[in-house]
Amino acid sequence: MKQFFTILLPCLVAMSSCKQAKQHADVIYYGGTILTMEDSLPSAQALAVENGRIIFVGSKEGVQDYIGKNTRKFDLKGHTLMPGFIDAHGHITSRAGMIQTVDLSPSPYGTVNSIPDLQKALKSYMADISKTESPIMGNGYDDAIMVEHRHPTRQELDEVSTTRPIIIIHASGHSSVANSAMLRLLNISEEIQDPIGGHYGRDSNHRLNGKLEENASFAALMKLPQLMPVSKNEKGVSQELSDFLKAQDEWLSYGQTTICDGRTMGVGVDLLQEVAERKLLKADIVYFPDFEANKKQWQTFVPDYMKYKNRLKFGGFKFSNDGSPQAKTAWLTIPYWIPPEGEDKTYKGFPIFTDEQLYEDLKTIFGEGITAQLHVNGDAAIDQALRVIGKLKEEGVYNDTLRATLIHVQNSRPDHIHKIVEVGLIPSYFSSHVYLWGDWHYNSVFGPQRAAFLSPARAAQDADLPFTIHHDAPVTPPDLMTGVFAAVNRTTRTGRLLGGDQRIVVLEALKAITIHAAYQYHEEDGKGSLKKGKLADLVILDQNPLTIDPSALRSIQVLETIKEGTTVYRK
Repeated sequence: MKQFFTILLPCLVAMSSCKQAKQHADVIYYGGTILTMEDSLPSAQALAVENGRIIFVGSKEGVQDYIGKNTRKFDLKGHTLMPGFIDAHGHITSRAGMIQTVDLSPSPYGTVNSIPDLQKALKSYMADISKTESPIMGNGYDDAIMVEHRHPTRQELDEVSTTRPIIIIHASGHSSVANSAMLRLLNISEEIQDPIGGHYGRDSNHRLNGKLEENASFAALMKLPQLMPVSKNEKGVSQELSDFLKAQDEWLSYGQTTICDGRTMGVGVDLLQEVAERKLLKADIVYFPDFEANKKQWQTFVPDYMKYKNRLKFGGFKFSNDGSPQAKTAWLTIPYWIPPEGEDKTYKGFPIFTDEQLYEDLKTIFGEGITAQLHVNGDAAIDQALRVIGKLKEEGVYNDTLRATLIHVQNSRPDHIHKIVEVGLIPSYFSSHVYLWGDWHYNSVFGPQRAAFLSPARAAQDADLPFTIHHDAPVTPPDLMTGVFAAVNRTTRTGRLLGGDQRIVVLEALKAITIHAAYQYHEEDGKGSLKKGKLADLVILDQNPLTIDPSALRSIQVLETIKEGTTVYRK
């Protein structure tokens, strides 16, 4: 008996102590719809948070145990709470670099719907600023939407100015157009040769027409910052840093608590490290340095792999295997429905890498246990990625645990689905294409049959293949709800149903921007759903995506974004 009490007494003391130390939440949420993204408990009545983590998800009665004298009670007032959105692929440093540019976006995000509109926007910008000779950069023009359905020319930009250097970047980010003054500033002469993976556009007389594609455009844009003056505000903060913070706030306003920088190059690496060291990040950022641009120093990134430091994590390397379908530089196996100006009916776009180069580069990083995001838009580029990674898997270099991601996967074919499963990759679909550029793909890029299989989320779902949805900002604003809308409705701007058999239900589309995106980043244990122990990364919406008319999904507004229990955006 004495021995029994010797054992029992400490247990009773411990139980009493546990009862006295019952967790009290910092805040509880109630009074609205709570969507968890957890199949075992799809919705809840209340959620409790302590020290930035979820400590309870369940009933109104159950949450009472977590209410203390200092607990804040947050009444959702009928609004919807769900996990913070996760940016599976975007470019925040690129967006930061575009803050000071002239906005040339067409509808629905802008007003430049013709070449005269574009010229007017550039002239208005010139009239508003005092530095009369500094270079001008515009961003977001889109020949797929503008009424002329073609790129502006060097001569049309010369009509804006013959002395002031001007360069405008296509909405896809994969091409640009420069005026004569900009070509001179960049030392691009008539004798210049096309770089590997790039092209300089020429007119019928074989003279430069100002268009720069792929690596020709990227080289110009990488060089341009070196020719621009560095400015600081009255507090000594660089313009680049100030613009980055504006871009971060833009992502937060769209409900994202984890942000991607999907092709970090040049000053972007230093900029991310600076904002992290200054502890200015309000959300987590996962960045993927471009392997080719950082090839000489790629090993310096390895010690930081999959480790957050001041909210910044190196998540792997980025490879861009081809270009853009709407810009008609993506690499296809079947020619474009209507070839771009200056190309014949056999034109299929072009690759960036040879199989041999891609194999050696991927072998290098996969051998170190580092994953990758691979930009593949055309079906030939998808084939190449599957071919090369499949070979590396057979050799034991690649394995499924790396979770390499195929980005965009626009011109996918039905036979790709089982191959993606077999190799062990994750497709991340740019579903907004169906809505924003679906008519262009139908009429000009791919034709009706191929366009109907854009971003085939339903085929992936039917194959039990986890997939994500992304926005690719600044190609579009960091707007994931348009991606959800497009994946669910599969309607274009004109209302055409494009591949109705590839529609998915709203819940699956929401999982693609939450729990599946967390899985893509190897973070499913801490993010992506509302579950006890996970981070309190939350978003509050004005409407319930599961109950409104699916055609109205784009109307949903983010009311509040919460990172680890702290509000980082409020409408």
